[in-house]
Amino acid sequence: MNKKNSVFIATSLDGYIADKNGGIDWLNSIPNQDNDDMGYVNFTNGIDALVMGRTTFETVLGFDVDWPYNKPVFVLSNKLKEIPDSHKDKAYLVKGTLTEILDQIHEKGYERLYIDGGTTIRNFLKADLIDEMVLTTIPILLGGGSSLFAELPNELNFELIGTKTFLNQITQNHYKRKK
Repeated sequence: MNKKNSVFIATSLDGYIADKNGGIDWLNSIPNQDNDDMGYVNFTNGIDALVMGRTTFETVLGFDVDWPYNKPVFVLSNKLKEIPDSHKDKAYLVKGTLTEILDQIHEKGYERLYIDGGTTIRNFLKADLIDEMVLTTIPILLGGGSSLFAELPNELNFELIGTKTFLNQITQNHYKRKK
C-alpha cells in the first residue's frame, strides 16, 4: 500500500476556510436540498485515518451531532493533555515532529491519511508532506478569516487531476503533488 497524505476541504473564493469569527455557516450558503456530499463519502472510503489539530478536533466536538468519523482520528496538540473519555476509543493524541507523528501512525498500519484543519494543513504543506488536495470552492467572498494557505519556504507544484461542478455553482478541483 502506498503512503498518501490527502486534503479534502472547502474554501471561499478568497481562500478562507472560516470567517472572521471562526464560523463556517457560509459553507451552507448554496441550497443543497438533496444533501449531495460532493464526493466526501467516496474520499473517506479511500482513507485509513484522519490527522487533525486540536482546534479542529475541539470544533468537531462542539458540533451538535454524533461523532462523524468511522476511522481513527489522530489529534496533533502540544496543549491538550488527553483525549476526553467520551472519545478515547475514537481519537488519539499524538506529539512530535510531523515526520515522527507520521512514523507513529504508519507503524499502526494507517498509510492513507486525511489531513484536516487549517493549521495542520499549512504545516504539512510547509514540510512538503501533502500528496493530493481536493479543494471545493464556495462562491462567496468572506473578506477575511482563517486562510487555507500561508507563506511556504519553497514553491510546491501540483497538477490538476480533475474538476467537478456541484449545484451549478460549487467547483471542486482535485490536485496531485508534482515532484
